[in-house]
Amino acid sequence: MPPKPPIAEKRPTRTTRHGESVDDDYAWLRAENWQEVTREPDKLGPDIRAYLDAENDYCAAVMKPAKELRARLFAEMKGRIKEDESSVPAPDGLYAYYVRYETGKQHPVFCRRLLGGAASSAEEVLLDGNVEAEGHSFFRIGACRHAVDHKHYAYAVDLTGSEHYTIRFTHPGSGRLLDERIQGTSGSLIWAGDGRTIFYTLLDENLRPSKVMRHSIASDPKDDTLVYEEADPRFFVRLGVTEDRRFVLISMADHSDTSEVWVIDAHAPEGEPKVFSKRESGVRYEVNSHGDRFLILTNDAGAIDFKIAECPLDASDREHWRDLVPHEEGRLILDILVFAGHLVRLERVDGLPRIVVRDLGDGGEHDIAFDEEAYDLGIVPGYEYETTLLRFDYSSMTTPRRVYDYDMASRERSLRKEQEVPSGHDPADYVTRRLMAKSHDGEMVPISVLHRKGLALDGSAPLLLYGYGAYGYAMPASFVTNRLSLVDRGFVYAIAHIRGGTDRGYRWYLDGKLARKPNTFEDFIAAGRHLIGAGYTGEGRITAHGGSAGGLLVGAVVNMAPELFAAIVAEVPFVDVVNTISDADLPLTPPEWDEWGDPIKDAGAYRTIRSYSPYDNVEAKEYPAMMVTAGVSDPRVTYWEPAKWVARLRALKTDTNSLLLHTNMEAGHGGASGRFDRLEEVARAYAFVLMANGKADA
Repeated sequence: MPPKPPIAEKRPTRTTRHGESVDDDYAWLRAENWQEVTREPDKLGPDIRAYLDAENDYCAAVMKPAKELRARLFAEMKGRIKEDESSVPAPDGLYAYYVRYETGKQHPVFCRRLLGGAASSAEEVLLDGNVEAEGHSFFRIGACRHAVDHKHYAYAVDLTGSEHYTIRFTHPGSGRLLDERIQGTSGSLIWAGDGRTIFYTLLDENLRPSKVMRHSIASDPKDDTLVYEEADPRFFVRLGVTEDRRFVLISMADHSDTSEVWVIDAHAPEGEPKVFSKRESGVRYEVNSHGDRFLILTNDAGAIDFKIAECPLDASDREHWRDLVPHEEGRLILDILVFAGHLVRLERVDGLPRIVVRDLGDGGEHDIAFDEEAYDLGIVPGYEYETTLLRFDYSSMTTPRRVYDYDMASRERSLRKEQEVPSGHDPADYVTRRLMAKSHDGEMVPISVLHRKGLALDGSAPLLLYGYGAYGYAMPASFVTNRLSLVDRGFVYAIAHIRGGTDRGYRWYLDGKLARKPNTFEDFIAAGRHLIGAGYTGEGRITAHGGSAGGLLVGAVVNMAPELFAAIVAEVPFVDVVNTISDADLPLTPPEWDEWGDPIKDAGAYRTIRSYSPYDNVEAKEYPAMMVTAGVSDPRVTYWEPAKWVARLRALKTDTNSLLLHTNMEAGHGGASGRFDRLEEVARAYAFVLMANGKADA
């Protein structure tokens, strides 16, 4: 007998918003003590826990026939990892800092070596994540930073997945762990220039990073000084430092278009922070410094795709900003790095990234060229300012990650490291393409495609279509070894670069948020239909995959066009949109109003969100097979969103396809913390995809 799915009890709760009354049968799954549960999952109420456990048991029972398949998938994916991996050392004065992994171990080891001389081969271990993780079912490392004089090391760890980090300190020379612990932080920290002071951010009662504190080594954290407190719950606080290490930066920003920066002299850490330029709605900026001036990456004065401005150190208000790199619409400036003699910018034009180097002496510019049709590119911040060496990494969907050092003066490029695939990988065995799909309003949506060479494009292949489409995040066409487990079994793997991201500039993001959010879903459906029309797959052969806001995406499109899909994989999906964005106590809700709209005050925003919210639009109809995941300590997408969605789907859907919910009872938004534990989760999802597509024996 096949296992029977659990049926959640209905306890109707009526809510009226803007004249519309809605009954929510599963509101009881939201624990009243949810803040406490994120930190201590054992405090979850017994009725809720019983339901989640029953769903986990059902998921395990349905997936039991795939036990051997999951084991094969895990072995394949693990076999593609170089287990004793190590990063390219980053020099900083006397030392080079790097991160390595050990064979069979789950967590990173942070190390340094003394540069030059007889002691150059002696390794110092600054933090061994494997030792620190002993005895903990969940362990994740946040910021890890050495003091500027190299005499102290600070790191932050989360032991529950709730994103509450505790900061600890070590003395690298002796390996001694200092007594003080700073609890309740966001995991962010920055050293001042004196080598004894750190700045860090504290979470408020609703888990928002809102306070900046100052701490001196070997002092009681109870005596730490409040440096800045953000009163507006829409703005989250984060910390940074300029590349020349002259200023500590306190930045606060909403999720979309407004920011503000305060600066502190890094060599006078007890001084008062000063506002760089007061926040103005719609103006976003980031700050760096060079010599006698600040450099500003901003969208000020209508620079929708951003520009780079400059101003004197003693006159930072916007009226003093002057263009250094003027705005060009369609050229989105993503990031900048500042060196003593050069300014580097990472930008994206028509969906593809590029690096441009500017000589700060004569203003001359050149870019670094790449040949593939679709690829990913990143600039890697280092510690050194007085250098002509830029480090960047490159990969494509077929090409493993390569790390280069590039001499900005001589323009010579040297390969420092290439990602190894121990089980073997030949890029020539695969094809990557970049396609364009016409959406409902004529916009052309980029699609990155990967498949085995020689695959027949006759519509018979199953296809996994991944998407995100929110917050301006662009999906990179990068090399991910796990995908090969599907591609080598005859799948096409595709990424839809839909609106809501910045894949085609900042306008691409604006066209997929607030009242225009439905464009995101239409773009994804258009991408699916284009892939069908081009022979990459057939109707009913697509698996839609997304996580978090990408889970909202796949939840919305499966309501809109279920006939396209064989399966849905929704990881920690943001699917109870109306209720979440109407709950101002949840950590992300106030900042999210600029992304989705405020359904509390704005009836139009309420109606738009209500029109696509996956939970609110479940119907009595056939749905494809679905696997849904959650994390009980997740503060971003709370566990009850996917739980409620699955409960309603199970009550209304008219098919017999699998509907599975797996809640990680020991983790949060990012899932399992160990690198191999995470592979187990991927193997489960891929086994489900193969089962749903009739390839369980592949």
